[in-house]
Amino acid sequence: MSKYLLNKFLFTVDRDPALVERYREDPQGTVEWWEANEANRILACHTGESSTWLRFDDDERTALSSHDYPKLFEMGAHPFLTLTLFIAMFERDHEEPLGFQLEYARKLAHLSLPYPDIAT
Repeated sequence: MSKYLLNKFLFTVDRDPALVERYREDPQGTVEWWEANEANRILACHTGESSTWLRFDDDERTALSSHDYPKLFEMGAHPFLTLTLFIAMFERDHEEPLGFQLEYARKLAHLSLPYPDIAT
């Protein structure tokens, strides 16, 4: 498992509005595309600079493909990155102000301190 790669996915998808929409509509396809084309790209480097070894494990791929943010949190994905991305994708589906944030809190309520380690 790579918390770095989970966080890199969340970070890069959240910064591209078209990719946010793609991930909302086709999560599995987006995860597969991103893993094949973006996972090994070195951020903030010249085009063509990449590594070759980064890939999701099956649990990570499943959690990302199913929008399972509680599982991502349990795996150590950074809560700010999960919250901001999933707000962008799902806040519009809630009628009340902060509706998604309240859902996020409810779905993570089973967790107690100490929270999963988010260090990468």
